[in-house]
Amino acid sequence: MEGGVVSFFFATGKSDVAADADKALAEVVAGVKAGKKVQVSGFVDSTGDAAQNAELAKQRAFAVRDQLKALGIAEDKIDLKEPKNIDAGAGAQARRVEVSLV
Repeated sequence: MEGGVVSFFFATGKSDVAADADKALAEVVAGVKAGKKVQVSGFVDSTGDAAQNAELAKQRAFAVRDQLKALGIAEDKIDLKEPKNIDAGAGAQARRVEVSLV
């Protein structure tokens, strides 16, 4: 967790969460146990088909949400939110999902 945010980066065209996601989310899980909520935001790669990229960003956010649920976080503690600047350009930064405690 850096600056209060855990960032997950995805391969082009993929929505699979990394195998070590549980380790990255340990602080988030602890924060929820302490009474906080989780905010999940997915960004969109601007290269390629816009509608397809938007759907893929949503699927990536859902994959991270599902990982949080698998770690025992109740769905009502998870807020899926569209970031203010959903189009993050191109490259790895654009193919990310951010998780933060609120």
